Amino acid sequence: MGHQVIIFDFSLIRGLWETRVKKNKERQRKEKERLEKSSLEKIKQEWNFILECRKKGIPQSKYLKNGFVDTDEKILDTYGKTPQLQKKHALSDEANKEKNKFIFQLSGEKWTEFPDSLKEQIYLKEWHVYNTLIQTIPAYIALFQDLRVLELSKNQINYLPVEIGCLKNLKVLNVSFNNLKSIPPELGDCENLEKLDLSGNMEITELPFEV
Repeated sequence: MGHQVIIFDFSLIRGLWETRVKKNKERQRKEKERLEKSSLEKIKQEWNFILECRKKGIPQSKYLKNGFVDTDEKILDTYGKTPQLQKKHALSDEANKEKNKFIFQLSGEKWTEFPDSLKEQIYLKEWHVYNTLIQTIPAYIALFQDLRVLELSKNQINYLPVEIGCLKNLKVLNVSFNNLKSIPPELGDCENLEKLDLSGNMEITELPFEV
């Protein structure tokens, strides 16, 4: 029995091998490009995120953890609204400040009469005076033509001056829990009066016909 001789075509094997090597190198090249592109994209994303955080005034400690950038969008949602809220609060505070310019407030038993400086503030729209020992309302109240609200509860006021009838824009008058015994007919001249509280003045039995 003769020997069998196996013959290999090395050129064919080499061609197949080179093709595989070439394909493998191509895959490696594409993977490298993909990783580089992904890395660049990530760096770009992180940088844009940092710029957005700086723009919105977010402190670095909120988005930089152990040297790595945390691109969690919740950071922008949580802290990005702060400047806007601060702006709203600032506007609200400014509005309140402007409003308070037209409001006079006084309380405490140390007060037995209205301060002299009050007569110079005829632009006021509201008086809020309570828990004082004040007994009389000054006649110069007639000068307060813009007065809308007179909250004078829990004082010692024993009468309302006839000048109160000059307050054509008065809408609210609260003189509850004072020492009033009667109401002047001139109160009927307050044509815009919408609310009148006389409760707690035990000696008032009836209102004038004009009221």
